[in-house]
Amino acid sequence: MAKLKIGLALGSGAARGWAHIGVLRALDELGIEPDIVCGTSIGAAVGAAYLTGQLDELQSWAQSMGLLGMLGIIDVTFRRGGLVAAERVFERFRNAATDVRIEELPKPYAAVATDLATGREIWLREGPMLDAVCASAAMPGVFPAVRNGQHWLVDGALVNPVPVSLCRALGADLVIAVNLNNEMSTPSRPVMAEAGVAPSTFQQLTQQVGSWIGKRPSLRTRFFADQIEEAVKEPAPNVLEILAGSIDIMQDRITRSRLAGEPPDVLVTPRLGHVGILEFDRAAEVVEIGYAAASIMRPQIELALRRA
Repeated sequence: MAKLKIGLALGSGAARGWAHIGVLRALDELGIEPDIVCGTSIGAAVGAAYLTGQLDELQSWAQSMGLLGMLGIIDVTFRRGGLVAAERVFERFRNAATDVRIEELPKPYAAVATDLATGREIWLREGPMLDAVCASAAMPGVFPAVRNGQHWLVDGALVNPVPVSLCRALGADLVIAVNLNNEMSTPSRPVMAEAGVAPSTFQQLTQQVGSWIGKRPSLRTRFFADQIEEAVKEPAPNVLEILAGSIDIMQDRITRSRLAGEPPDVLVTPRLGHVGILEFDRAAEVVEIGYAAASIMRPQIELALRRA
């Protein structure tokens, strides 16, 4: 009798993606070892780290990031097409284990990206692994688009936030999926301020970036000086908060639609509505939430395995 192939679909969610690390820790304790790993955006990054033995390194780096760490990867000139200087992130993890081709990985792996020109869903199943991760995680406005042959690729979350269909296509008999977008994030900074809630590290970061832009005439003109001056008088969501909130809404709606038509056998849904998608400094908390969410799914996982 053929061995049951378990597929793991790790969804998008930017900073919430650190929960995938906790999910993988919990599955390991439950004795669940995926045979196929597919990911979208941050899910592609964590899945790649898992298959190359870099999960501990990724978790350590993520949990050590604070406001200064976030500022260290910011490119406020936007000259590369995104807020974050991607090379500062991905080059840090380039080593003998990660600088490999997808075909060389110990298990089938694929990442989802989006063709910026056509909107087509692209499945990256071969070629340099880090390039595939970089393309899949190219969140519009945050990370720059990635050149792939004749195409420019961006975040796979635009078309397939939780790649259940990709796991099935690679031969998975049973799919465990992780959806990080089942809850909308908390209100923007002005609403939270009225409620007496202290700003998060990300909100402090956006305020500092806004201040940096405001002190530079050329950038102030580029980013609409009138709106900036008005925001100082009466605080409103700034450009980064609007960008993050818009992406959050988009991911939520697309995820609901895709999961309705392509349901997994087991769906893990960490409660992450209080974590903004750009709050990368909250890794320790998010990892624990992911671990707890997967751990309580043990009865459902065992039932799905018996049925399969």
